[in-house]
Amino acid sequence: MIKYELVCKQCNSTFDSWFAASKEYDKLKKKKLLNCHRCGSLKVEKNLMAPKLINKSHHNKTEKEIQKYKKIKKKMIEYTNFIKTNFEYVGENFAYEARLIHYKDKIKKKGIYGIATKKDLKELKEEGIDTELIPYVEENNN
Repeated sequence: MIKYELVCKQCNSTFDSWFAASKEYDKLKKKKLLNCHRCGSLKVEKNLMAPKLINKSHHNKTEKEIQKYKKIKKKMIEYTNFIKTNFEYVGENFAYEARLIHYKDKIKKKGIYGIATKKDLKELKEEGIDTELIPYVEENNN
């Protein structure tokens, strides 16, 4: 894993983002999947960063920090399980299914969840279709 500080060339906001590897940033950038969290612009670039050496004395988290992390993770897993139980998974057909419900008054016994691109979400919002982007956590993730 590698963390980059990113800067939006449109609104000048900066934010950190984690990537599986340094090449992952390039791949996502090329596919236009990186955007600013504040203004939505695709003009996001890596900021200059100095390497950070990990001091072993700071590397060990306190028990309080560990318990806080575990509590947050537990809550996120509860949300994920609630969604799995109470909503229908539609996979990559999310945008299509959301439009069917909105425009065709398709009756669903459950709400839906699935996978959508940022472009899909933007278009759905422009059409007046409310969606939410949620973090998805598997129980076995560290």
